[in-house]
Amino acid sequence: MSPKLAFLASSAPDAQDALAALTWRHENVAPEEADVIIALGGDGFMLQTLHATQHLDTPVYGMNRGTVGFLMNAWQVEGLLARLDQAEMAVLNPLRMQATRIDGTVTEALAINEVSLLRQGAQAAKLRIIVDGKQRLDELVCDGAMLSTPAGSTAYNYSAHGPILPIGADVLALTPVAAFRPRRWRGALLPKNSHLRFEVIDPERRPVMADADSRSVRNVLRVDITSARDVAHKLLFDPGHGLEERLIREQFV
Repeated sequence: MSPKLAFLASSAPDAQDALAALTWRHENVAPEEADVIIALGGDGFMLQTLHATQHLDTPVYGMNRGTVGFLMNAWQVEGLLARLDQAEMAVLNPLRMQATRIDGTVTEALAINEVSLLRQGAQAAKLRIIVDGKQRLDELVCDGAMLSTPAGSTAYNYSAHGPILPIGADVLALTPVAAFRPRRWRGALLPKNSHLRFEVIDPERRPVMADADSRSVRNVLRVDITSARDVAHKLLFDPGHGLEERLIREQFV
């Protein structure tokens, strides 16, 4: 019996054309009724889809109709059911961010790629880094810093010269953005079960924003980050083209 499919597409013309071509060939059901969700777009749309459907515990198979497509499979209109039947699954745990603003309000959000802190104005940010209750860095003067998952390690983290992490690694990448002091500090690898806290030094004069997969919080005082092991995103990939292979291949480009 064929699986029930839910097709979701970004607003990009290529994605909408793909949606029309696939729904002409396959019945399109609501995500709540589907066995597999098909996401058509780029990596940004895949992140949106995973966040929007995380309560369903339904695997997501993406096809690239965007620009990057690291989390997506190649686009092909024919043979979808056969590809789904052979697909390999990767399970991703996002990061849970709790950002406390200067006014005391608290915002919580999940990040599949990374949680980042960035300066809001002309002044460099000053951050204090605490890991599992122990102060590890008294003062980091920088444009920002981030904590990245293995799945997100090839995104913003890699652009900031952070390490690429194997998808099954129980570690997270802590990476500075344009660090000024300590000048030679390149970041750290932390166990996946770590509790990381960023404290903003002099937040009035040196305002900082926090971002979790494009959900931004301005004027933060501190940001706490842990791995959300209670949330599991299921991604499907064509055989030989899963995240593990892509992460290895990316390092030899």
